[in-house]
Amino acid sequence: MRISRQTFSSATVLSAIALLAIPSSLLGSGGGSSPSPTPPPPVMELTARDHYERGLKLRDKAWELEEKATKEPEKAEKYLKKAGKEFEKAARSQREAIKMDSRMYQAYSSLGYALRRLGDYAGSIKAYDQGLAIEPRYAEAIEYRAEAYLGLGRLDEAKDAYMHLFRADRARADELLEAMQKWVDEKRATAGDQMVEDFAAWVAERTQLAVQTAMVGSGRTW
Repeated sequence: MRISRQTFSSATVLSAIALLAIPSSLLGSGGGSSPSPTPPPPVMELTARDHYERGLKLRDKAWELEEKATKEPEKAEKYLKKAGKEFEKAARSQREAIKMDSRMYQAYSSLGYALRRLGDYAGSIKAYDQGLAIEPRYAEAIEYRAEAYLGLGRLDEAKDAYMHLFRADRARADELLEAMQKWVDEKRATAGDQMVEDFAAWVAERTQLAVQTAMVGSGRTW
């Protein structure tokens, strides 16, 4: 059967019109279906280490604000308030780190530090205790927990911490002794009592011994 040229042309036109009516999404190379769109890359979830390091950066930011407060006394209140907000955020970050890795003793210590700077001494000591239960030799936590002891007036425990550090980490022991002297000075300026004076005498004695042992260690005798 022979198809006339007119009939063939009409069929060609109708086929073209039919193709135009098909959605482009159904047309692909070779007449097959087109590949599905490439999905967006997955959002990277933060790890425990990420939260921990973010907490440290927030702590450092709080330190910077505190430094500004000392340099600009007229704006001290504003800077210190902002510093407190940064410590709060730092504490949240460390809690997230602990939630993801309950064995990260450094995060417990950093949480304890942030809480101590916010005045939550009891919460601070609890965090330090948890970290030290994992790593009992972590000198940073021992020293800072002792400063929290000072905040609660738990002086005997602070003394014990100093004696431990004196044997194990002299640099941390010296840092704690400095914090102890600062505590004495502040208490004397507000409401000094016999307990403060007794502790002040102990701090003075330990300071003298620390100086003497440092001289012996360096070979100096004067």
